[in-house]
Amino acid sequence: MPKSQVRKKKVYTPPTDVRPTATAATRKPSPLWLPVSAVSLIVFGIGWLVVYYLSEQEYPVMELGYWNLAVGFGAMVASLILLSRWR
Repeated sequence: MPKSQVRKKKVYTPPTDVRPTATAATRKPSPLWLPVSAVSLIVFGIGWLVVYYLSEQEYPVMELGYWNLAVGFGAMVASLILLSRWR
């Protein structure tokens, strides 16, 4: 039985309008303080909420009342905003 011909594939080159630009490839990495501060904000927010619930709403700041929840969740939202800037 004769052997079939082997076809060579062409090398794919993407269209010019889809190719990444030189500026996108030369972005700087994020500074070290960014992930460190984001993780510390997450830990701070979770710690604040855990202390608030385990102390039966007496600590960390009794005068804030339910605004203690806003402090804890606000810290976690701030960390998410920081993490959206991480490259």
